[in-house]
Amino acid sequence: MQLFKRIHLIVMDSVGIGEAPDAAEFGDAGSDTLGHIAEAMGGLNVPNMEALGLGNIREIKGVQKVPNPKAYYGKMQEASAGKDTMTGHWEIMGLQVDKPFKVYPDGFPEELIRQLEERTGRKVIGNKPASGTAIIEELGKEHMETGAIIVYTSADPVLQIAAHEEIVPLEELYKICEIARKLTLQPEYLVGRVIARPFTGTPGNFTRTANRHDYAIKPFGRTTMNELKDHGFDVIALGKISDIYNGEGVTEAIRTKNNGDGMDRLVETVKRDFHGLSFLNLVDFDAMYGHRRDPIGYGKALEEFDARLPEVLDLLKEDDLLIITADHGNDPTFKGTDHTREFVPLLVYSKQFKETGTLGLRETFADIAATVAENFKVPAPAYGTSFLSSLK
Repeated sequence: MQLFKRIHLIVMDSVGIGEAPDAAEFGDAGSDTLGHIAEAMGGLNVPNMEALGLGNIREIKGVQKVPNPKAYYGKMQEASAGKDTMTGHWEIMGLQVDKPFKVYPDGFPEELIRQLEERTGRKVIGNKPASGTAIIEELGKEHMETGAIIVYTSADPVLQIAAHEEIVPLEELYKICEIARKLTLQPEYLVGRVIARPFTGTPGNFTRTANRHDYAIKPFGRTTMNELKDHGFDVIALGKISDIYNGEGVTEAIRTKNNGDGMDRLVETVKRDFHGLSFLNLVDFDAMYGHRRDPIGYGKALEEFDARLPEVLDLLKEDDLLIITADHGNDPTFKGTDHTREFVPLLVYSKQFKETGTLGLRETFADIAATVAENFKVPAPAYGTSFLSSLK
């Protein structure tokens, strides 16, 4: 088989496919994002992923196992010591994270909050784990009256700062987040991301805007994206991909507002002429439905994504490869609001395939990085085994 000119990689953020063997070590025994969503929905209606082989990976209510799937299929197990967005994505591009980022189930240390208040000139309210929409409903009125910024976290290693765009202008909010990013780079804090969460509206009717911005730690090593960029290939980052990698290895960054907009931008990208990788994260599955523990909303979002897939599939050229996967789980029927330690699905499609079949269990997400590297003949990552030769 000839090598591919373009690889399109879609990460369905948090779409896990059943508990990993070490799930109990993370408090996640019994988690099953796709399985439990399908049960809650009375069966998932995702005919396009079904045709690619989603139901061949494992039994999922409403998703049939097909005799001749259009794609190669399998599942991947995370090797890194974590279950957050950055850890999963970094591993997908060839890094292994052995020291997990810290989480703050009781809020951030008083010393960090004190430094943040001193450096920004604004008081902090909140400082606790919370849903982003719930905390602005709880504290938005006080924020508007006092100008104090709302700081909160989730079960992820993130520090989030919410502010009304008319009270704290976006430019100032972004500067506040940059200050927080520098403070949380100190080894005792080890926060993975700082996220600006602007909102508008009035008490009882607040709405988060699309002006979210993530401030991530720079990856601790070179990824396959760095290799691609340095060897003259395009690396087009869609959605929050550029933020996750702190811009490392990215030749072009395209922001998205939501899953639908992400698919719109992907369609536009597939129509373009480029040579290299397009890399899309669809964040709504995780942020809108997983953390908010909304299995029906999550299921409908999966069905909406599936309905958009033909637009992409029809546009693919003979020398295109499409990879669909996830970065961790986030079972919306599970306890708490945390991510869940799960296998993730792997679907690999090209119009030039003469055969399809199973890719089995991949022991690390980095197998994707290894495959991308082999295809474009750039240095392979330290982790991962390419499955390029298995694609016939």
